[in-house]
Amino acid sequence: MDDLLESLAQGDDNATEEVFQRCEPLLRMVIRRQISRDLQARFDAEDILQSIWADLVVGFRAGSWQFNSSAELRAFLILAARNRLIDRARQANAQSRFQTQISHDRFGQVPAQASPTPSEWAQANDLWDQLLDLCPPQHRVIVEKKRDGMSLKEIAESTQLHPSSIRRILYDLARRLGNRRTTLD
Repeated sequence: MDDLLESLAQGDDNATEEVFQRCEPLLRMVIRRQISRDLQARFDAEDILQSIWADLVVGFRAGSWQFNSSAELRAFLILAARNRLIDRARQANAQSRFQTQISHDRFGQVPAQASPTPSEWAQANDLWDQLLDLCPPQHRVIVEKKRDGMSLKEIAESTQLHPSSIRRILYDLARRLGNRRTTLD
């Protein structure tokens, strides 16, 4: 590998590829030995190896590093692999703090959604009446189907309209309703 060092320092892509091919097994072994079982479930050595090379190729092409021997290059690559593994482990630990696992026994304890109160029913009916007032007669079928919980695709199939047209109609009604409520307030 000593013969590649000068070409590598000059940013030669062929030398970079050759170094990658020669050092890949060593770096994969280093990463696999350092990675814990817990982290193996989140990412594997190949992901880390590709991530390292994506960054190192930029530095090699720019001629950012000079190495006096192949041992110095290998030490640099091993250090880069270890540092990337440490970074990924920190990221994984930070993410795991924000993730909550819901076990099957706790899932059953989620409280059921309460029924709407009479005032909520009245507000919903008032809003529905306002929407129907703004809605042209030919679009009422679309709005009623959407209220019944149908998807855009289902409404499109039943009305022979394109889903984009239905989406536009619903957005236009929502915008007009929002404008009307803003002027009333």
